[in-house]
Amino acid sequence: MGNEDTLNAIFTIGYLFFVFCFVAPPTEFVSAGLTIQNVLSNYLGSEQLHFIEYHMKRTAVTLLVHSILPLGYYVGLGLFSPQLGLFTPWNLGLFWKIYLTVSTLIILTCSLLFFLWTRNKYNSHPIAKQLALLGNGTSSWRAVASSINVEFRRVDKFTTGAPGRRVIVTDSWVILTSTYYVYIAHQNDIHLALSNSEEHDIHYESMTSVQFLKFNVISINPALKPFSIRLNALEYKDLKDKLTTPIVNARNIVIKQSLSDQFLDAFRHQVNLNQVFHMPDTMEADTCIGCMQKESDIKLVKLCDSTGVEQCVQCYCRPMWCLECMGKWFASRQDQQRPEVWMSGSSPCPTCRAKFCVLDVCKLVK
Repeated sequence: MGNEDTLNAIFTIGYLFFVFCFVAPPTEFVSAGLTIQNVLSNYLGSEQLHFIEYHMKRTAVTLLVHSILPLGYYVGLGLFSPQLGLFTPWNLGLFWKIYLTVSTLIILTCSLLFFLWTRNKYNSHPIAKQLALLGNGTSSWRAVASSINVEFRRVDKFTTGAPGRRVIVTDSWVILTSTYYVYIAHQNDIHLALSNSEEHDIHYESMTSVQFLKFNVISINPALKPFSIRLNALEYKDLKDKLTTPIVNARNIVIKQSLSDQFLDAFRHQVNLNQVFHMPDTMEADTCIGCMQKESDIKLVKLCDSTGVEQCVQCYCRPMWCLECMGKWFASRQDQQRPEVWMSGSSPCPTCRAKFCVLDVCKLVK
């Protein structure tokens, strides 16, 4: 291989690397702002305020920008290696003539699609057609889009994944964003099944073992495309809490829990074995001040026989916490480097700071 061929190979490898990072940007590219979403942010508008319109613009302009990349290689190589004569197409060999023709046709085709998708305020965009199907003929696609936009603005939505492929679950919708499309399904109209599990010994972000779960989302409307979502097993509980439809695990895949979830299971099991606390008629259980969602269902009562400096003491607080919030509080007060001793540890009451252990947590009985 000659010196010129070596330089051309280096340029080709470098350009392919750039294209790969531009199409599927890694964390470093995202941090540096080298993404279409960041460069064209003024054109795209606000995703938080207008989620559907934002992604209609994003998918259309992404298709157009990506269509330029093959011709960009041709032009870049022509500037990098003038001796190839790429700017005199009538003197080119067959390969470069075909490459130039195909690259030009790709741009023309994608430009036509961009025009068709964006005309008439995006009425012909594939996402708009999908939303029209979700409206079931009773609502326009804009009405469905408005509903999704409103729910996306809420802070309690579930979101995970890389910027180019995010999973979003709101009160009513399951959404998967991709490079050229956005998959949307209504929670009441889908079958959700756990289909696969991947386990990796080392994950590049956490440098620990990790399990990824794959779910198939199939709509009862056959006209809507099925899709798959993939997420970390540690996020499974958050996903499940946000879903209103059950997840079918026909293959009985074992889902690895996070350390905190494993402790909460053990904490809950022990509390169920403890002596119960019978509430007197004069006492009322308030809403848990930890989550403000569940009713208080536990009371701290000294039942253990601990002695010494770290001995437990009687707590006189009325019931103000639910079991899950108390378990999370207890775990947060333990040595995070020694989870094996959490169950035998102690914690101050979150309200009055009275020392207690797991044996002192009693379920309420009215």
